[in-house]
Amino acid sequence: MRCLLVAVATALGLTPCAARALSQPPARLSQTGLYASQGQVDPGHLAFAPQYPLWTDGAAKSRWIHLPAGEAIQGRDEDSWALPVGTKVWKEFRFQGRKVETRLLWKTGPQAWVFASYLWNEAQTDATLVPETGLADLEVAPGLRHSIPSRTDCRSCHGQASVELLGFNALQLSTDRDPGALHAEPLGPGMVTLKELVARGLLRGARPDLLSRPPRILADGPATRTALGYLAANCASCHRGDRPLPGLDLDFRHTSRVTAAADEPGLRTTLRRPSTYLIPGEPASLRLDPADPGRSTLLHRMASRRPASQMPPLGSSLADQEALAHLRRWVANLAPSH
Repeated sequence: MRCLLVAVATALGLTPCAARALSQPPARLSQTGLYASQGQVDPGHLAFAPQYPLWTDGAAKSRWIHLPAGEAIQGRDEDSWALPVGTKVWKEFRFQGRKVETRLLWKTGPQAWVFASYLWNEAQTDATLVPETGLADLEVAPGLRHSIPSRTDCRSCHGQASVELLGFNALQLSTDRDPGALHAEPLGPGMVTLKELVARGLLRGARPDLLSRPPRILADGPATRTALGYLAANCASCHRGDRPLPGLDLDFRHTSRVTAAADEPGLRTTLRRPSTYLIPGEPASLRLDPADPGRSTLLHRMASRRPASQMPPLGSSLADQEALAHLRRWVANLAPSH
């Protein structure tokens, strides 16, 4: 381990003592390098907004990524970008206009990442490191509670041996953005997309036609594209073909290997497929039942907030009613054409 830290220190221009500190996140958010001064985000960081945001109880979010000087993302594998050592990513959560939490992912070695969450103080001047076990059931607004995940929970979504940035990838930064995306965040001034990354030399090795044929969810209509994009953002961290859960053929992850709308995993592994989970009172259930969205287990579990049935199991206290309404209409309208 010491040799690895020394190697990382050399790559980052740090002393060995500084390298030993890389395994532990800073005690305060202001010490992570996010800010230049007086709470102003360092303009050297890249702001971005995924086209399919993750739902977190209606929180407003801001995101930034830092790439070390002279380094770039390796984009040969469109479905799993390789980020340089020294990459840092921050995500800020706000409820009713107040900053509550900021999360940090920091790549400190070829396979080493530091995970940290920071809780903002009442004065909104800085945030302190949350214990490794997280903080549960914080009241962030009248009648609204929020839990800051443990580092184990973070790894359960982002991966163990191979860590993935779920909101920073070819599909999420595609220049072919879905105009119907649920909870869509506008692209602000200076936010990076695939086009900007390529133009600035920050994405290398990607296929030559990446900009003329940017990634998109393949679908036979806009409602399907939006539904599958939402499921990819909110469900594919666990339900994905390259990290299959035992006993389940359930996959919501869009990949570049999909070449036809009918082959999108979010449809192929759900539509009219029997479910191992049974809706209470029902003798049998389908994952998505076009004849009756109310009997579709996918929608039932998204609407539930019982610990034994809630999906996703982490990250939200409230069901996403806007998404449920869209998905119910979409499932009901699938019947005539499938």
